Amino acid sequence: MVRQGLGCALEVYPNIEVVGEASDGDQAVECVAKVQPTVVVMDIVMPKMDGIAATRLIKTQYPQTAVVGLTRDLKDYTVYSMKKAGAFEVVDKKDAVVELYDAIQRALTGIDTKGIDRS
Repeated sequence: MVRQGLGCALEVYPNIEVVGEASDGDQAVECVAKVQPTVVVMDIVMPKMDGIAATRLIKTQYPQTAVVGLTRDLKDYTVYSMKKAGAFEVVDKKDAVVELYDAIQRALTGIDTKGIDRS
């Protein structure tokens, strides 16, 4: 599941299926409840509920779901807050398509080995 607009960019990769999109944090949490994706790409800055709060809720309710954060402001405290909320990794939007694909693959590997390290 991804935020609106990134779905098309990720659909060029045959091993990634976009199963939902959300335009705000509330919708993201609702969408995860409906489709229960393996990986969620979560924009940190969103209306209604930010990505950090949405990630915290998703990881509490669906701990098996990996979350990859996405931000324009890749500062230490932003990355720390997102990882503390349960994100596997945080990616800078300027490198989103290539970096995001690689981050999703790393998150999937982490799920498969049950050794997700969010340090």
